[in-house]
Amino acid sequence: MDVLKALFLGFLQGATEFLPISSSGHLVLVPWWLGWGAPPLLFDVTVHMGTLVAVLMYFWRDWLALFRAGLGALRNRSFLQDPEARLLWLIVLGTLPAALAGALLESVFEQAFASPLTVSLFLLVTAGLLVWSERVYTAERTLRELAWRDALAVGLAQAFAIFPGISRSGSTIAMGMARGLSRPQAARFSFLLATPIILGAGAKQTLDVLSGAETLARADMTPLAVGFVAAAGTGFVCIWFLMRLLQRWRLYGFAAYCAALGTLSLLGVFLF
Repeated sequence: MDVLKALFLGFLQGATEFLPISSSGHLVLVPWWLGWGAPPLLFDVTVHMGTLVAVLMYFWRDWLALFRAGLGALRNRSFLQDPEARLLWLIVLGTLPAALAGALLESVFEQAFASPLTVSLFLLVTAGLLVWSERVYTAERTLRELAWRDALAVGLAQAFAIFPGISRSGSTIAMGMARGLSRPQAARFSFLLATPIILGAGAKQTLDVLSGAETLARADMTPLAVGFVAAAGTGFVCIWFLMRLLQRWRLYGFAAYCAALGTLSLLGVFLF
């Protein structure tokens, strides 16, 4: 892989992982439109690690507070009394559906549905989810008022994003809003919920890469480094951008983008 392609794909991964427009959809459709083959697994691992670094850099204070609260709750056996410990418990609960779906179904779903046609259709579903979330939006609750049923509902929405073209951040933010969270609070919970999933997916892919040690030894490190830096830097900026955007603006612009890309790609599938 050449450096310019690595830079572009790293930028694409970093931007679409966190904006509610589906990273999986873009990583299927953009190479298809450009006539590129799928990137090597090692590169895929590298850019995913870049997005993990981005979310950890942005939310490191949150995770530090959560882990401290969690350790204190273990010592005191009081997980439901401390708000941060309780939030950590809800994140663990919300992670379970996607973890199970990824472990049991990911390869089947990727092989069956990672085609331009189905991805285009699922992008239209993402657009519909974003519009629906704005129609039912009330912003009457905070994360401290989140119940286990709410965390599980958001977790199920995250598991739904196993379909390529369904935005993980879009579906979880939409469900958080539907459960009464404000847009910024829904986005915060979405990104905290994403962290263990990105870590787990990266760990699995890393094991797959390490099983092919010869391929790893022959890898060109320059495109990998470029892709990693591009994904991490772009991811951090996009998290910062979205967290501020959602304080004042609605999700309709992202819905329109997903609808336009999905429709254009559908036309491309049938016409070319």
